[in-house]
Amino acid sequence: MKSDTFVIIMAGGIGSRFWPVSTERKPKQFLDMLGTGKTLFQHTIDRFSDICSIRNIFVVTSAQYIDIALEQGPEIPESNILAEPVMRNTAPCIAYASYKIRKLNPNANIIVTPSDHLIEQKQLFQKTLQKGLNFVKDRDAILTIGIQPHRPETGYGYIQMDHPDKEIGKVKAFKEKPDHETAKSYLASQEYLWNAGIFLWSAKTIIQAFETYMPAMARVFDNGNDIYFTDKEQSFIDLVYPTFENISIDYSMLEKADNLYVQKGHFDWSDLGTWTALWEKSSRTYTGDTVSSENAYLYETSNNIIHVPEDKVVVVQGLSEYIVVESNNVLLICSKGEEQRIKAFRHKASNSK
Repeated sequence: MKSDTFVIIMAGGIGSRFWPVSTERKPKQFLDMLGTGKTLFQHTIDRFSDICSIRNIFVVTSAQYIDIALEQGPEIPESNILAEPVMRNTAPCIAYASYKIRKLNPNANIIVTPSDHLIEQKQLFQKTLQKGLNFVKDRDAILTIGIQPHRPETGYGYIQMDHPDKEIGKVKAFKEKPDHETAKSYLASQEYLWNAGIFLWSAKTIIQAFETYMPAMARVFDNGNDIYFTDKEQSFIDLVYPTFENISIDYSMLEKADNLYVQKGHFDWSDLGTWTALWEKSSRTYTGDTVSSENAYLYETSNNIIHVPEDKVVVVQGLSEYIVVESNNVLLICSKGEEQRIKAFRHKASNSK
């Protein structure tokens, strides 16, 4: 089964909520955000080392990140690093990789994963995915992974499960990021799981789904079948990709499919979508501060994120629940409670240069 298992890593985002460390030139998936010596992208590759051959891993990323992806994932065949000429969300990137994989192996079973999530319990993760692969390999089923929530989280989307007493059950509904009271009701009901953005299906099932729900896109990728893995592939993709709708796999397909299932994931997971999420997963001082540099000196502080260069002496006094980040010639000082505004701050700062 391992030879029939393929992985698609989506690595095209710009990580704007981690500005100014994450930039369009080098976004967060290609950075060592956790101080482990490996980038989030490299951790994602490692996570699948016992699930499939490294030659069965495909990466879809922006054309401007191809060299970074090749440098950080040198074991992956160069033909498996797919360059998007423009950003078009998750539906086109998943379709592109799926059609290439089908050409290699029509019997393929495919796992789709983001490149910038944190999953610390590798063995539990692999056990969950192996069970999911066993479920989809002989079924016309689209399977998504939902994480058992342990707090009323407002920063994640949710999946409502039809039969919450089962490990794998039909999806009843997708829910957008809720307010706090709604999140509390989701937690209490035990019907809702966090949407981890990880999917499993067979190549046959996902191609049929694209033909059903996005027929125009499916025809284009099908027409490219004789071009994949040739020197004409990139020219073909550069020509057709900008014509695709900018749309997620959720909106284009999953919310319409009647063969959609969700599997409970019991492993520790975070999408590391914000500085606060990173703070929650980082080691902290007895005052609750996360400090990246030995040259940062803190006085009367608590629960801050201090992410500054090692070669600068930084003194912080009296702050609580703040983000203090210096990178790429930018200093950001922002309340943790206002970090949803970082995208706007980034936009304003970029336009002022």
